[in-house]
Amino acid sequence: MKHLVYLSWSGGKDSALALWELSQSEKYEVAGLLTTVTKDYDRISMHGVRVSLLEQQAAALNLPLKKVFITKNASNTEYELAMASACEEIKNEGISTVAFGDIFLEDLKLYREKNLAKAGMKAIFPLWKISTFDLVKEFLANGFQSVTVTCDPRKLSEHFVGRVMDKEFFDSLPADVDPCGENGEYHSFVFQSPNFQSAIPITIGAKVFRDSFWFCDIY
Repeated sequence: MKHLVYLSWSGGKDSALALWELSQSEKYEVAGLLTTVTKDYDRISMHGVRVSLLEQQAAALNLPLKKVFITKNASNTEYELAMASACEEIKNEGISTVAFGDIFLEDLKLYREKNLAKAGMKAIFPLWKISTFDLVKEFLANGFQSVTVTCDPRKLSEHFVGRVMDKEFFDSLPADVDPCGENGEYHSFVFQSPNFQSAIPITIGAKVFRDSFWFCDIY
């Protein structure tokens, strides 16, 4: 019998790859998605993607979606309290594990493990220490499709936001940018995945510069 887990789901490439890895596993089965939403904007926190698109992803995956609401400019304390409450709900479902799409950031891994331990839960990391170059190859080979929704202008120009992430996109990334954007260089929204029942139709909208980042609206 497989071990049921919730997956921390940002809507982006690494979340989708983590789900793909888990779906190939003999040990784990994803029971639901866990997503932080900024309630002031009704958008996925950090990524700025509309909740309506997040809900379409969950429907395409046929998985329940648990939203964790925080306010804009939320403190770490607010975020941790909201996540602790969500974890209690997950535990009440008889599930004690949350999966994350982190790849190599040790401090972030420790932070997640520490907070889950406080709730009597554990974290797993299905992509941990896999080469980000190999993950990009897997992403392209398996027919994933996504678009960049945010870029850090200190690493990437406005030209990189609102782009479909094909081979040309990855080949054009500067040498000092991690291919998977693991250092926060960019965030993405997945509109096609081998785990989706069908692709999500999207329209790429306007670009805006806000809170020191480039964002591209999609709808």
